[in-house]
Amino acid sequence: MKGAVETSCALQTPSRPGRAQHPFSVLGFLTLKGDESGVSQARPLPFPRMGEFKVHRVRFFNYVPSGIRCVAYNNQSNRLAVSRTDGTVEIYNLSANYFQEKFFPGHESRTTEALCWAKGQRLFSAGLNGEIIEYDLQALNIKYSMDAFGGPIWSMAASPSGSQLLIGCEDGSVKLFQINPDKIQFERNFDRQKSRILSLSWHPSGTHIAAGSIDYISVFDVKSGSTTHKMLVDRQYMGVSKRKCIIWGVAFLSDGTVISVDSAGKVQFWDSATGTLVKTHLVANADVQSIAVSDQEDSFVVGTAEGTVFHFQLVSVTSNSSEKQWVRTKPFQHHTHDVRTVAHSPTALISGGTDTHLVIRPLMEKVEVKNYDAALRKITFPHRRLISCSKKRQLLLFQFSHHLDLWRLGSTVATGKHGDTLPLSKDADHLLHLKTKGPENIICSCVSPCGSWIAYSTASRFFLCRLNYEHDNISLHRVSKMPAFLRSAVQILFSEDSTKLFVASNQGSLHIIRLLEGSFKHLHTFQAQPGTVESMCLLAVSPDGNWLAASGTSAGVHVYNVKRLKLHCTVPAYNFPVTALAIAPKTNNLVIAHSDQQIFEYSIPDKQYTEWSRTIQKQGFHYLWLQRDTPITHISFHPKRPMHILLHDAYMFCIIDKSLPLPNDKTLLYNPLPPTNESDVIRRRTAHAFKISKRYKPLLFMDLLDERTLVAVERPLDDIIAQLPPPIKKKKFGT
Repeated sequence: MKGAVETSCALQTPSRPGRAQHPFSVLGFLTLKGDESGVSQARPLPFPRMGEFKVHRVRFFNYVPSGIRCVAYNNQSNRLAVSRTDGTVEIYNLSANYFQEKFFPGHESRTTEALCWAKGQRLFSAGLNGEIIEYDLQALNIKYSMDAFGGPIWSMAASPSGSQLLIGCEDGSVKLFQINPDKIQFERNFDRQKSRILSLSWHPSGTHIAAGSIDYISVFDVKSGSTTHKMLVDRQYMGVSKRKCIIWGVAFLSDGTVISVDSAGKVQFWDSATGTLVKTHLVANADVQSIAVSDQEDSFVVGTAEGTVFHFQLVSVTSNSSEKQWVRTKPFQHHTHDVRTVAHSPTALISGGTDTHLVIRPLMEKVEVKNYDAALRKITFPHRRLISCSKKRQLLLFQFSHHLDLWRLGSTVATGKHGDTLPLSKDADHLLHLKTKGPENIICSCVSPCGSWIAYSTASRFFLCRLNYEHDNISLHRVSKMPAFLRSAVQILFSEDSTKLFVASNQGSLHIIRLLEGSFKHLHTFQAQPGTVESMCLLAVSPDGNWLAASGTSAGVHVYNVKRLKLHCTVPAYNFPVTALAIAPKTNNLVIAHSDQQIFEYSIPDKQYTEWSRTIQKQGFHYLWLQRDTPITHISFHPKRPMHILLHDAYMFCIIDKSLPLPNDKTLLYNPLPPTNESDVIRRRTAHAFKISKRYKPLLFMDLLDERTLVAVERPLDDIIAQLPPPIKKKKFGT
C-alpha cells in the first residue's frame, strides 16, 4: 500500500495495481515567512512572505542502507573507512565535519570481512571470495585484486610500519604479504592452524602476532612464522558449557598482554609470554564481536551482539599508586542490533553494525572545546544523491543497489490553507522498475528534466535509455553500442533542456553527449587537469546550458564554457570538500556548499566572489548554522525570485533571502513567530535572511517542481528499523 496529497488528514484511497496507495505520498502547504521557520500555522504579515508552497510529501522511497560490516581508522589522515554488507566501501573525512567524501560501489560477489590502512594512505579489503583488494582513492575504483589461495578470508591486519599485510584464512593459514609501491607480493605462510583464523593483531614492535580462532588463541613469531604459544579459551558461558567458543577479536598490547573477545560474552586478558589467562570480564549475554584499542593503549572499546558498546580504561588502583588495572567504565546503547565493528580515534569511539548506523561518540575528556565536536554523531544516509527529478513530467527516479524505480507524483484539485493535507484526486504511479544485469551495484543515475531519458552506470558499464509515453503506457528503449570511453561514470547530469548529457568518468575526464531521437553524438571531452586523475563527484550546469561546474573531493571547482568547449576558470580551492553546488539562472552565479557548512557565491562571468559572498564571509555565519552535523546535499533556485537560494540537508530545508540582513549570534536563527502584539517595525527588525523549516525529516531530497510546488522525499528511521532482522531479545525484569 503506497499513496495520497497535504490539509492534516491524509486520504487513503482504494488499492489499485501499480499505484501508490499510502498516506505517505501527501500534498500540503508550507509557508516560509519573513520571521518564522515555516512549520505549522499561517498568519498574515504586512510584508512579503518568503514563499507559500504546495508540498508533495513522499515516503514511498523504500530505501534501506546496508549494514556496516567493518571500519578502519587512519590516524595520519584522520579518515575512516567503512565497509557494508553489500560490498560498498565508504571513506569519511573526520576533519571535514565527518563528511563522506568518497565511496566504492558494492558487488554481489564481494562480502568484505576485513578492512585496513597501510603505509602511504593505501586502503585494502578482503572477504569471503578469497581475494585481497586495493582501492585507488583518486580514481575511485579498484586498483587491483588478487587471490590469496587460502579460501575465504576472515581477518586482515597491516604491520605497525605499514609495510606488511597479514591475512587469516578459512583453511587455518596465516599469510604474510609485502606491500610494494605498485602491488602486494606474497612472502610466506605461518604455521597452519586447525580452524579458520577469525581475528589478527600485531604486537606494536612488529615481532609477534596474535591470531584468534575457534576455542584458542595462537601467538606467532613473525621472523620464523612458528607458533610460540597456544592459549585455550574456556567454553563456559553463564555456567553452561558451549560447543564452541569463537574468538571474534584480539588486540596485542606493548607489554605483551593479549586482549580477546569471544562468543561467550567475555573480554579476557592473557599473558603472551607464559600463555596464561590473567583476568576475565563477563560483559554480555551474547557474543562480544569486536575490539579496538587507542594508540596510547590506555583505553579500548568492544561491541556486543546486544547492541551495547563498552568502554574500558586503564586506571590507577589507588590515587597514590603507580599500579594500574583495566576497568569497565562506560556502557553505551546507541544501536538496536549487533555491533559488528568498532574503532578508537584519539577523541572518539566509533561503532557500526546491523542497524546501518555509523555512531561516533566523542570522549569528553579528550575534546578540548565543548562545542558541536562534543556531540554524538549518528550517520545513516549516504552523503550523495540517490534521487533525481523530472520537473516537466513530475517524475522521481529512485536509485537502489541493483535497480531503479520511476514514479509519477500524484495530483489534487482540492484547495486549502497552510498546514492542510489535501486528498489526492490522482494517485502516484509506479511507472517503471528497471533492474540491472550482473553483480555490480549502481554507482549513479539520473532522469532528464523532460522525463524522456534515464542514464545510469555501474563500475564497468554505462547505460542510456529512451522513454516513450503513450497515454498510460510507458516503453523503454536502451541505446546500444555505447563508446568505450563511456565505460563507467561517477556522476551524470542532463542539461535543463534535456538536449545534452554530461558524464564524469573515474579518470577525471568530463564527456559532453548530444542527445538525439533514440541515439546520441559525442561532442567533446574535457580531460583531467594536469597532474591529477581525481574523479569529479559533483556536477552543475547552468539553466541556459552554457556553463558546467565540476568538483572533486580535494581540488577546486572547475568551470567550463560549454559553447566554446574550454576551461573558463577554477574557483579558489578551499580547505573543506564540496557537498553541493548549483548555478543560478540569469546571473550565472555559482553557489557552493562545503562540509564545514560554509556557503560561497562565485560569479562565473566575473571570475570572482560576489559582494554578497564577501559580506557573509566577513560577518560569518550564525554559530547554530555552523554546528549542524549533516551536510547540505542539494541547492536550487526559485525561478521568479532571483534573491532566493533554496537548500537542504537531512534535517532541515532552508531559503536564504539575499536581500535581507544576515543573522548574528545574538539573534534567533530558527525564528519563532513573533507575538501578535508586536509592532510591524519590531517584526521587520527581527527578520533575517535564513528561513528554516524542520518539518520534513530525514530529508533525502527536496526541490522545486514549479514556482509554487515543492517535492520532499523523506525516509523515517522507524521504517528502516522495521525492515531489519529482529535484534537479540533481552530479558527484562519482571517478564
